[in-house]
Amino acid sequence: MRIVVDAMGGDHAPDAPVRGAVLAAEECGYDIILVGRQDEINKVIAETGYKGDKLKVVDASEVITMEEPAAVSVRKKRDSSIVKAFEIVKKGEADAFVSAGNTGAVVCAATLTLRLLEGIDRPGIAVLFPALSRSCLVLDVGANIDPKPLHLLQYGIMGDAYSRHVLGKKDPIIAMLNIGEESTKGTDFQKEAHMLLSKSKLNFIGNLEPKEVYKGTADVVVCDGYVGNVFLKVTEGFAYAAAELIKRELKKSNFITKIGALLTKPAFMKIKKRVDASEYGGAPLMGIDGRVIISHGASNAIAMKNAIRAAASVTDHHVNAHILEELSGKI
Repeated sequence: MRIVVDAMGGDHAPDAPVRGAVLAAEECGYDIILVGRQDEINKVIAETGYKGDKLKVVDASEVITMEEPAAVSVRKKRDSSIVKAFEIVKKGEADAFVSAGNTGAVVCAATLTLRLLEGIDRPGIAVLFPALSRSCLVLDVGANIDPKPLHLLQYGIMGDAYSRHVLGKKDPIIAMLNIGEESTKGTDFQKEAHMLLSKSKLNFIGNLEPKEVYKGTADVVVCDGYVGNVFLKVTEGFAYAAAELIKRELKKSNFITKIGALLTKPAFMKIKKRVDASEYGGAPLMGIDGRVIISHGASNAIAMKNAIRAAASVTDHHVNAHILEELSGKI
C-alpha cells in the first residue's frame, strides 16, 4: 500500500501530517510519500526519532494556503505539494492521496489530474456521522455547492456503493436532506432530485429532516455541497459547545456532583471517542478516478494517521470499481 500525503496541508503542517505518517508507517506498515518542503519535513521526522524505511520525501517548494482561490492556485503553483502529490498518483507511483489542506484546491487538482469516473459529472465529499442507531454517510459536504439534480442521484449511487462495500451494509437506506419529509418540500432543485431518486433502483425513502440524521434513520443522506457543509459545521460547533458547557457546569458543582462526574467519566470518554472527528480521519472525495481522502484543516497527528488508514481502506475495497458497477444497475 503506497499513500502520498500532502505534508504542507492543514493548520498544523508539516508537524501533524508528518507525525501522522510516522504513526501510520509504524502501526500499519504502509509505504508513505511525504510531499512538501523537504527540509521542514525531514526536521519533523528527525524529531520523532523514526528510523524505518517506509517514508519517502519528495520536495515541493510551493504551498497552496487555505485562503487562496482553488483553480487559480492549482494552475499557477505547479510546484505546490498538492499538485505534485497528484502527479505522483497519476503516474501510478502511489495508490491514494491524503490532504488536510485547501479543500477547493484538492477537489480542483483531483478533477484536473485524475479526472472523474465515467458516468459521474461532479465529485462529492462523503462524511460519516455517528448516529444513535447506525452511522450515516452524508454527501456532498463541500465539493459541489451548485449541483444539478442528476448529481444528487449520482451521490446516492456512490454512497450506496461505499456503504455496501466499505461499511458492510446489505441494503443501504438512502434519503435526501430537506426541510420536511413531504415530497413537495424544498426548492425546485430538490423536488426534481427527489423525483430522480424515487425512480432509481436505490432503496430511497424520501426526504429527511436534519434531526433524523442523528437518529440514524438512513445510511446515506445526499444534499448539495453548500447545505452539507453548513450541516457539518453546525454539528461540529454544537458538539464543541455541548462538551464545553458540561465541563463548566461540573467545575461549578458541589462535591457530590463532582464525585458523580468522576464515576461517569469512562462513559463520557467512550462517547467522546465515538464522536471524535480524529477517529474517522478524513472524508473520501467520491467520483474521482483515484482514491482521495480530505481531512479537516485542524487535523492532529492521530487524525492524519487515521486518514491514511481510510485511504488504504478505500483502496482495499475497490470502491471505484463498485461505483462503476452500480451506475449501470441503479438508474
